[in-house]
Amino acid sequence: MRRLTSIPFVRNNQALSYTISAVLITGTTIVLVLVAFFFAYQVLDRQRGVSEFDVAKKSIVAFNDALENVAWKPGASRSTRFTIQYGYLQLVPNAHTININASIDGQWQPLSNDTFPGLTGLMKYWLSTNYVSFGPSYESYIFGNSSSVISGKADSYGRAVIKQQTSWVSITLDYRVRAMRTSVIKVSNVDTNYVDIWVIKLKMLVSNASSYINDFDLQAKCLSVKTASHRFNVSNQTTFVSVKIGNTPTYQVPITLVVPGEVVFNVVVGEVQVNV
Repeated sequence: MRRLTSIPFVRNNQALSYTISAVLITGTTIVLVLVAFFFAYQVLDRQRGVSEFDVAKKSIVAFNDALENVAWKPGASRSTRFTIQYGYLQLVPNAHTININASIDGQWQPLSNDTFPGLTGLMKYWLSTNYVSFGPSYESYIFGNSSSVISGKADSYGRAVIKQQTSWVSITLDYRVRAMRTSVIKVSNVDTNYVDIWVIKLKMLVSNASSYINDFDLQAKCLSVKTASHRFNVSNQTTFVSVKIGNTPTYQVPITLVVPGEVVFNVVVGEVQVNV
């Protein structure tokens, strides 16, 4: 009897096995390439977001320098370039009320009202925590500090604080008040102390909070510098100036008088227009 062989069937199975293996290998390779590409894209996208955050910090520092440079020069203007793709810059008009008071022999006397200096704006940069995250309740100052009043000549008016909130990290730029004794002058044979209080008031060229992305120039232009004077007779050697900006705590600085007696508080307000 003749024996049947199964070799052709085995060969067909082997050929089919090679084809299936090739398809599986090719499919697996494609999937791995796609996964690697997606992962690499996420890493690159995150790096770009981190890079933008660092650039935004530098732009805010540069803008603060530009604004302080023109704040007391009516008509002067300077601008700073911003490049924003992953977050956005927000201009907020009339964000805070500025309240200034002086302590006169233990009694607080107002040096401000509803219209002078009045309301001031602020600016914010926002970026999702998908790109940058410092942890819940994180807060750190790029420059300046939490105090709303300063007394040193070298201190910056501006303060820029990084804060992390739910799903967002923000950088807020606003401006503090400077208070310091500047001179003592004899007026009608009476020694008169002069205390200057300098205020930068931001006027945003928008009526509501507005957001900006892509490439743009942020301009600061000094509209005016106005002064209001307040005269008091002080019997103590030391007086105090307190400042409250918006909902932040009230801070105060001591002012040491050369001689007790007449004190003139000059509140000088530089109104700076900010617009894109």
